[in-house]
Amino acid sequence: MLIAGFPAGAWGTNCYLVAPAAGEECVIIDPGHQAAEGVEETLKKHRLKPVAVVLTHGHIDHVASVVPVCGAHDVPAWIHPEDRYMMSDPGKALGRSIGMPLMGELTVGEPDDVKELTDGAALSLAGLDFSVSHAPGHTKGSVTFKMPESADVPSVFFSGDLLFAGSIGRTDLPGGDMDEMLESLARVCLPLDDSTVVLSGHGPQTTIGRERATNPYLREVAAGLGSVDAPRRGM
Repeated sequence: MLIAGFPAGAWGTNCYLVAPAAGEECVIIDPGHQAAEGVEETLKKHRLKPVAVVLTHGHIDHVASVVPVCGAHDVPAWIHPEDRYMMSDPGKALGRSIGMPLMGELTVGEPDDVKELTDGAALSLAGLDFSVSHAPGHTKGSVTFKMPESADVPSVFFSGDLLFAGSIGRTDLPGGDMDEMLESLARVCLPLDDSTVVLSGHGPQTTIGRERATNPYLREVAAGLGSVDAPRRGM
């Protein structure tokens, strides 16, 4: 399996391209602010053909390049219905009034083909299998994507802004909710095997085992406690 990722834009949001191997079809995860050029370079480098864009949530730092990327390759974008409005109205998701400047000129709106994600959905795209978990807390429509373990590759978990190395996503923007975040961490993350590789929306990769042992939020959730005073990340 091939996973090529790079941080993009002002927020350093991780965009991932996932394929069975070089020269094959791929899925693009979270093409955010200023990600289109990096997507094209990665496609060319690995001779990939995209078949879909999938989104962990609707914040502009994760979706800003959806329209140009989907348009250039005539592919659909998948997003949870509760975050779909953010593609056309990113300012509302950040608590800004419509019309206020947001990182200069951005292409906002929906691509021609939008498909909606549901909790527990099984996506088969580009010869790959992704299981979808609705994980509200950072936004109402946040989701994660998990790929199963294979003979030579551990399970991979695309956590979006739910779980980071050493931290979690912020909950102080519209749609954020700390109680929902903790419930999502307990329900979605704790059952995963320690060997599961975590590829998050920001920062370096980690594993569930490492986060179970060191992440203050995951440790407190595992202990059945509900209040942690530690830094949170994400836009």
